Amino acid sequence: MRFLLTSWGSRGDIEPLAALALRLRELGAEVRACVPPDEEFVALFARVGVTPIPLGPTTRSIAAGLKAPVPDAAFRLAAELVAARFETLLPAAEGCDAIVATGLMPAGARSVAEKLGIGYVLACFHIFGLPSRHFAPASRPGRQSDPDETDNRVLWRQDAERVNALYLEPLNRGRASIGLAPVDDVRDHVLTRSPWLAADPVLAPWKDLTDLDIVQTGAWILPDDRPLPEELGAFLDAGDPPVYVGFGSMAMRTSTDLGRVAVDAIRAHGRRAVLGRGWAELATTEDTDDLLVVGDVNHQALFPRVAAVVHHGGAGTTTTAALAGAPQVDVPQIVDQPHWAQRVAELGIGAAHDGPVPTAKSLATALGTALAPETLARATAVAADISRDGAMVAAKRLLQSRWDS
Repeated sequence: MRFLLTSWGSRGDIEPLAALALRLRELGAEVRACVPPDEEFVALFARVGVTPIPLGPTTRSIAAGLKAPVPDAAFRLAAELVAARFETLLPAAEGCDAIVATGLMPAGARSVAEKLGIGYVLACFHIFGLPSRHFAPASRPGRQSDPDETDNRVLWRQDAERVNALYLEPLNRGRASIGLAPVDDVRDHVLTRSPWLAADPVLAPWKDLTDLDIVQTGAWILPDDRPLPEELGAFLDAGDPPVYVGFGSMAMRTSTDLGRVAVDAIRAHGRRAVLGRGWAELATTEDTDDLLVVGDVNHQALFPRVAAVVHHGGAGTTTTAALAGAPQVDVPQIVDQPHWAQRVAELGIGAAHDGPVPTAKSLATALGTALAPETLARATAVAADISRDGAMVAAKRLLQSRWDS
């Protein structure tokens, strides 16, 4: 069988697809992938033996443009991505049995599958944007929901209007170009009644939260056997476990001198620090024995050796830290990240930072929770309950032709 995997977004939207590609190929399937042409995403798929087909602009070029976005930037990007999917996915999906789509509202992918008469799966990495039978989740990490808050179904309808405003016209224009009838609701069309949830049941329970018929596979985790750089290995060996700080694909533009803020907060607890440069370009002018700045490194090898992980609250980093039994501090920025931070706090495996802009004082306070002995004990216990085979579960389901498009 042959499958087309597609996504557009940050690394957290792309790496899980590489994990799925790996497991599909291990089971004898052929895999094609259409993802943004960022060098790091090409490298991810190279690790699993797939050369991806470029889809749309690089994600990093869009993130860099967020310094001063023009008012209609979101509309331009939505139209560009929808057009790119019709142009790129239609030839790429020829001869495939199904398309698996993830990432930023993949409008157009299901239309291509419909035109070709093949299967379609929408996979998501969190449940927090799905329609709920209950009330809206707390708006701030760590807050409990209140019955007086707005019913989440109202927010769901409002979100449908927002999505239609962005995507409906370009989607129906693309559908007309390939002889398909228009749709009325982009989000319902993209999601289907049976979206797949590629997230761990412990970290992301969903039962009774939505009327959708969700298929939960577990998180799609790409194994990483890359050795840690010699300098990092030597640093880890030279003292007590340090605190790692990294914000992945988040530029963190609202935070100034973030490297200094993080180091000061960590030193307040007498700890050493490892800064992951990332798209926030964390750095410091210091050259001291208690501090090391690194680039892209193997988190699966690093996180079991640190005292805590400070990050942006993305699904992938949250899961990797939880698997490692590493206490975490989530500093959420956008979309699902506040909800992952809330879940970390609820589980007692770390702390949810109060707001997106950390100061040395606020980060030190959150670290106080993460570095407490009881948090480490809880993180260690939860780690044992988290599944590691979600990508294989999904791959086997695809090969059994079990999808509902």
